[in-house]
Amino acid sequence: MEIARNWRLQRHRYALVGEVCNHCGEKIFPARDVCPQCNAPAKTPFTFSGKGEVYSYSTVHHPPEGFEHFAPYVVALVRLVEGPLVAAQLTDVEGEKIEIGMPVEMVTRRLRDDGSKGTIVYGYKFRPAIVGRTSVGAKDAAVSP
Repeated sequence: MEIARNWRLQRHRYALVGEVCNHCGEKIFPARDVCPQCNAPAKTPFTFSGKGEVYSYSTVHHPPEGFEHFAPYVVALVRLVEGPLVAAQLTDVEGEKIEIGMPVEMVTRRLRDDGSKGTIVYGYKFRPAIVGRTSVGAKDAAVSP
């Protein structure tokens, strides 16, 4: 991934910033500028909470190039509390402990290295929600690699 694209996507990867439709109120992630529900312009930024639950998941045993060192790993569809489904890798949990409906929270983690260019790409993953954590504490803890 080129460096310019990495910088352009940082808001989406680090803070789950999408958009909200001013016409119908649909919350959209990732940002699309046009609401998939009503086709109206949707250019108002919306920051998602990062909280949700596992909607579905699968274990990847034969990963694409650049993700070999994570294998095997779990990819999940996470239903955010605001509504959208987000595809992301699960972290900090063993595969046999994952359940449909399990509460999860977004964390920022290393996604991959950009080959010989040396750029380390970070982004969102989800981990089991930590009970009793305040939103400030969760945000502070989410920066660890």
